[in-house]
Amino acid sequence: MKKIGIFFGSSTGTTADVAGRIAKKLGVADADVHDVAKSAPSDVAPYDVLLLGSSTWGSGELQDDWEDFIVGLEPLDLKGKEIAVFGCGDETMSDTFCGAVGVLYDRLQKTGARFIGAFPADCYDFSESEAVKEGATAVGLLLDEVNKPELTDSRIGSWVSGLKSEI
Repeated sequence: MKKIGIFFGSSTGTTADVAGRIAKKLGVADADVHDVAKSAPSDVAPYDVLLLGSSTWGSGELQDDWEDFIVGLEPLDLKGKEIAVFGCGDETMSDTFCGAVGVLYDRLQKTGARFIGAFPADCYDFSESEAVKEGATAVGLLLDEVNKPELTDSRIGSWVSGLKSEI
């Protein structure tokens, strides 16, 4: 069984809550769920699979705590690891919805990790997102806890089910 580590950045607690819910669905221990504000990039070393989550701020930026952490991750050789990304946003921010998910994906491309966890984007209502690279598929799980919290558990369940088949 591959060892899974979940790393998140959260300003209001929403992404932290989502990270905990994902951990429960995957059977990931609390000790393997990390707030990037209290973690070092080297903390990813013992994990085979990294689930990385961020809320989106401003015009599609990462949550603030991610900035130093991702700068430390970018030069690492993560070949042999798998990365899945998830994030929270607000669909009414129609041109930047969950943009941080796309930022994580883009900035970690050179690490050599294999990305998993793409998710259908056609079930959302937004005009544009850095998290959607082509067609109707997002590079990771997109959630709107502001306007559609009732869909979060089913979307997490679907995403986790897909991850299990990829891991």
